[in-house]
Amino acid sequence: MISKNYVLPIEILLVEDNPADVRLTTEALKEEKILNNLNIVSDGVEAMAYLRREGKYEKAERPDLVLLDLNLPKKDGREVLKEIKEDPSLKTIPVVVLTASEAEEDVMSSYTLHANCYITKPVDLKQFIKVATCIQDFWLTIVKLPPRNA
Repeated sequence: MISKNYVLPIEILLVEDNPADVRLTTEALKEEKILNNLNIVSDGVEAMAYLRREGKYEKAERPDLVLLDLNLPKKDGREVLKEIKEDPSLKTIPVVVLTASEAEEDVMSSYTLHANCYITKPVDLKQFIKVATCIQDFWLTIVKLPPRNA
């Protein structure tokens, strides 16, 4: 089990185009004091370049966890999720869909595309921080993540 005593920092890729949500997520992750590296990209094309270590991301660490918004510019989160889960070298990376959409079709399509979980972003600041903290607590302290070289 990964614990707060885990030696290596957890690599998190946040795929989010809303600067306010990026700030909130960053602050929530800082509060928990779990050693993590939060990398941020703002669109789906950039997310795939990061994950495939292309261009300016050729030295990027493989993320242990992806936090993915669905409504992104250039390539939406559904397409990104589909590409991740169809790529043999990426499909073992857990993907948490973290989005404003409460639409049943988005929930169903995300799980059909093999999202590891689907969370609707709260509008309230305190609730948003609570959700981000719960994500971190669950995925970074309870769950055993696959090795980065998987």
